Amino acid sequence: MIEHGWLVVLPPVVAIALAMKTRQVMLSLFVGIWFGWIIMNSWNPLTGFTDALGSLVTVFADAGSTRVILFSVLVGSLIALMQRSGGVDGFVEYVTRKNIIGNRFSAQMLVWILGIVIFIESSIKILVAGAIARPLFDKLKISREKLAYILDSTSAPACMLIPLNAWGAFSIGLIAAQGVEDPVSSLLLSIPLNFYSIVAIVFVLIIVLSRKDFGPMRRAEKRVREEGKLLRDGAVPLMDDSITMLEAKENIRHHARNMIIPVVVMVAMMPLALYITGNGDITRGSGSTSVFWAVVTSIVVAGVLYRSKGIMNLDEIISVSTKGAGGMISLGVIMLLAFSLGNTCNELGTGKYVAEISSGFLTPQLIPAVVFVTAAFIAFSTGTSFGTFALMMPLALPLAMQGGVGVPIAVSAVLGGGVFGDHCSPISDTTVVASMAAASDHIDHVNTQIPYALASAGVAVIIYLVVGFVAS
Repeated sequence: MIEHGWLVVLPPVVAIALAMKTRQVMLSLFVGIWFGWIIMNSWNPLTGFTDALGSLVTVFADAGSTRVILFSVLVGSLIALMQRSGGVDGFVEYVTRKNIIGNRFSAQMLVWILGIVIFIESSIKILVAGAIARPLFDKLKISREKLAYILDSTSAPACMLIPLNAWGAFSIGLIAAQGVEDPVSSLLLSIPLNFYSIVAIVFVLIIVLSRKDFGPMRRAEKRVREEGKLLRDGAVPLMDDSITMLEAKENIRHHARNMIIPVVVMVAMMPLALYITGNGDITRGSGSTSVFWAVVTSIVVAGVLYRSKGIMNLDEIISVSTKGAGGMISLGVIMLLAFSLGNTCNELGTGKYVAEISSGFLTPQLIPAVVFVTAAFIAFSTGTSFGTFALMMPLALPLAMQGGVGVPIAVSAVLGGGVFGDHCSPISDTTVVASMAAASDHIDHVNTQIPYALASAGVAVIIYLVVGFVAS
């Protein structure tokens, strides 16, 4: 049993509840970190405070976390360059002039399709789709919250259903570690059983096709239609207005290619980088390294393109890039705090405690549903799907084999629960990136998305209960 007992679940719960109540994400995350270290220091607040500060520094000891933070900041440079070059305006003018995207329905369908097609990596998918769709959504008066929801709910779920990526490779490794003879087949067989991912993607499509919203999202959409406000009063978008509202340079033609070429380079660079970092195996490549390489390469190509066309000189390129990166500082800080809170939860053993508690009342019939719910809670509390997979596979697969429940259904419950918790959690990097790509207030994105995600999760739980009783 974990040393601190049930107290280990409090830091993430405190951080999330405080963020929802105050809308002060940075402060709330730090309070959660501080509280965790207070617990580990026998309730000494001063030692807890110094250790909390130390935990922020140690985030950079992990190369993967550092690359993700740098990637998030550099995205601002790329978007600012595309805005200033007239590429974004040129793209919007082109698709509206050609009547390719002429209404709210077609714009939302475009994002949904991009979410399915770009399955190599979730962050790149969100970034690309957001860069293409955000100016269209703004022009067509669709709320930033709606864009963030579609981006978020078609990212990780699609990566799980088309696992030709790092998600699939990581899952196969975890399955193999449990002594499963054919882990690849087990993962493939789990795909049609990954009910949450399937329902989440279909649910987005239903919302788009029906043109109906409910809960906070309905209010956000009504605000845009009736008041013309893309964000609520007082909202703090993760992408600063200095980037999203940056005007194209005067006296230049607006060419869509100035946006399309850097975006295509970034998308193309992702699988190439995965191939290189995976030593010839794209499924074993480093996702964090690949997204970092992709965005840096795209910035370089954009700079060369704009310089060669006489759109900007070198000083302007550097100035705009710096300004764009500066507009993403708040995002970088939130990423830093989220990673630190995740590390704090690992030190406390939050995930292990929840997994141990849930294993005490599992029966064969309940295994799929309880595994799904447990994985969802761990991912929501810690903000990491990969960490949840690593914690739950060693618990769920032996239980499934001993209880006569098939391995594929247990795998699907772990993966589906991890994806649900991760993309709903306000401390998840996926959720943060979706808020950033949509230039939405982060807590507004979480609040408007959760009712839709809970509806999808509820359907998934019911299906898992039915399958559990049928299978056993």
